[in-house]
This record gives sequence, structure tokens and C-alpha cells, in this order.
Amino acid sequence: MKLGPLQWVRAAAVLVAVLLLAGCFTKRKDEGARLYAQRCASCHGEQGEGLRRLIPPLAGSDYLAQHRSSLPCQLRKGLAGEIEVNGVNYNQLMPGSESLTDSEITNLLNYVQTSWGNKGEVWTIREVADELKYCGGARGL
Repeated sequence: MKLGPLQWVRAAAVLVAVLLLAGCFTKRKDEGARLYAQRCASCHGEQGEGLRRLIPPLAGSDYLAQHRSSLPCQLRKGLAGEIEVNGVNYNQLMPGSESLTDSEITNLLNYVQTSWGNKGEVWTIREVADELKYCGGARGL
């Protein structure tokens, strides 16, 4: 089958679109890990281990599953007040990150949910955006 000029243009446009999308997804592939290293690791540890009884661990954390719906707002607005993680109480202020986009929060949450042995349910950007509609100030403030 021989392609006409219009079919060649369409085929080329489809090829370009596929290559651009592939590049876009490749660049964002490690965004969750990068954001964690930049914004979270200094407190929660490089491997999500936390800091003794001061900062709760994210690795193997029962809190992540028990409070899944509030996690996007906690990242955006912060967290204040006492929480319990794996049977240990913590009471440190976690600052919010108002500058994070919905997409960045999704990638960050999915990185934490699937790292260090965590087997949490991954988020879609739509789920994160829906939860972020209900954010107030930092919990406990």
C-alpha cells in the first residue's frame, strides 16, 4: 500500500506526538524520588527511616494506609499535633509545601507509597486534586 502526501504528514505527526509524550513521561519518571530527596529526606531520612522518636518513619509506616485520604493535604498544608505511627507517638510540626503542584504531590506520594518495602495503593492525579479541594490549614493548628 502506497501512502499519499497527506497520509505521510499524519503518520509523521503521530510519530512526533509519541516521541514527545515518551520524553515527557521519562523526565517525570523519577520526579517523586527527586522531590523526596529535596523536601523530605532531611527530616524523614534517605530511606524513610525517620529520626528516633522525633520524626516518624515513612518506611513500613502504618500511618500511610490508615490516613491515606489526608496525605495530599498534609503535604500541601502541613501537619501539627500528635500522631501515632507504628505504635509510637510523635508531636512535631511538619511544614507544608504550598508550592507543590498537584502532579508533584501525586509523584511524591507514589514514591513514598512504593518505596522501602511500602506496598501502598498508588494515587492518580485526579484523586490528589479531589482531596486537595478540601484542605484547610495544617491539621491541629
